[in-house]
Amino acid sequence: MNAIYKLPLILEPQPEGGYTITCPLLPNLITEADTLEEVIPNVSDALQALIEAYQDLNQPLPAVLMPI
Repeated sequence: MNAIYKLPLILEPQPEGGYTITCPLLPNLITEADTLEEVIPNVSDALQALIEAYQDLNQPLPAVLMPI
């Protein structure tokens, strides 16, 4: 089962094109996208990698990622 998270995202346009994407609630969540259509899939991939990193390091997930 895939979890659904609602997170605020900041899209910063880059001079060469595309966007850098960050989340103020998860400072370690940083990714990029060339187009707006790529934002959600790229954020999803980055979030999954971040969750796996927390698990691999036996660190608790940030409260914002805890199931309700």
